[in-house]
Amino acid sequence: MIMSFRGCISALVFSVLLFGCGGGGGGGQGGGSGSLAGFAGNGAIQGSNGANQGGDGQSAGGAGNTGSTGGTSGAGNTGGSTPPIPATTALVTRLGKPARVLVGLGGSSIDQMKIQDIHPDIVDTYLVGVGAGAWPSWNSPDGAYVTVTAQANQAYGAIPMFTLYQMQGDVSNINDATFMNKYWGQTRLMYQRIAALGTPMLVNLEPDFWGFVAAQAPNRDATQVAAVVNNQPECAGLPNTVAGLGQCLVQMSRQIAPKALVGFPPAFWSGTPAEIGAQMKAVGADKADLIVAQTSDRDAGCWEVASPPDECTGRSGPFYWDATNQTSPNFHESQSQISAYRAALGNGLPILWWQTPMGVPSDTPGGTDQHYRNNHVDYMLRNTQEYGDTHTFAIVFSPGGSHQTSISTDGGQFARLSSQYLARGGATLK
Repeated sequence: MIMSFRGCISALVFSVLLFGCGGGGGGGQGGGSGSLAGFAGNGAIQGSNGANQGGDGQSAGGAGNTGSTGGTSGAGNTGGSTPPIPATTALVTRLGKPARVLVGLGGSSIDQMKIQDIHPDIVDTYLVGVGAGAWPSWNSPDGAYVTVTAQANQAYGAIPMFTLYQMQGDVSNINDATFMNKYWGQTRLMYQRIAALGTPMLVNLEPDFWGFVAAQAPNRDATQVAAVVNNQPECAGLPNTVAGLGQCLVQMSRQIAPKALVGFPPAFWSGTPAEIGAQMKAVGADKADLIVAQTSDRDAGCWEVASPPDECTGRSGPFYWDATNQTSPNFHESQSQISAYRAALGNGLPILWWQTPMGVPSDTPGGTDQHYRNNHVDYMLRNTQEYGDTHTFAIVFSPGGSHQTSISTDGGQFARLSSQYLARGGATLK
């Protein structure tokens, strides 16, 4: 499987500790995304047979209802009625999955999963590029790639998830009508293909892009950056700004593919959760169905070796997370920062952790190609209830670059720990 990586803009590389950058790709290759909470952006993998597909969800939750005496009940329920279903549970129920934290995969083909008898709840796939060689041309007729990959994953029992990476983190063409007409045409085609299948699917909207917008927008304000938006019939009333662009992505999904469940992956390369939350509310992230969150985009050991591959350069450590949560960086920090971002959005969206690295724990820094050390799989599948308690409905694991650990190189770690997780009955939802 081939992958390309796009280096960070130098002004963003430093940020704080692990603020990340994304990857680029074309044809059958994928890109990557910036992460939340200062915990690194990611690269992407695209398999030739729809290897990175995923699932979908539906956020739901209860606003307060008028009580029987005319007031609004404190719990948001009509007196004596059952409480509203939590958004995480409602989303997972809509997916037709058990009411537990779901586990997904990207960057691996179904054939690779079958070898180890791995059956993920979600499989994630990238849709990359605009114009010649972009994802609509990967199958015939145009856009059939969505249909083929979704059906293959559904047949394997997984929910299809698509990561829309058409911008590839690039903001240079957003005010070019020719480029944007192609962009919107492909986005519409994706939604049409999803709608034709008639089942809920997850869509991850434009990793990296929002971080680069924040870096260039005055005061991080997407309403002050011009973009071609309202020449599209679904979005005629929206402003011609990046704020309108994000809102159009959601509005188009609602009109064309109402069963598509969409989420934004904000890039936390710099700024507080409140600052990132304000930026992302402007682009419509609070009107989405879920939050796409990240831990790190690369195995820690890839950054630690003396001569790393190109996809692991340009950042300062430490990189290996403290599983005791005593020193930084650690898992509780990541959870807290995503929770703070969720609070800043203000509407209680469920969380999906995405493109989580797959290396194996080690006390020895570094490692070798496709065998670099990392401890996210180990920690997150052993301590999944921590994530369920913070409104997570799914964790999707995948390599963040072609040199990273995968299910084919992890010595069976993911197969073993995911099986043990399911044998325990899974983490409950909040």
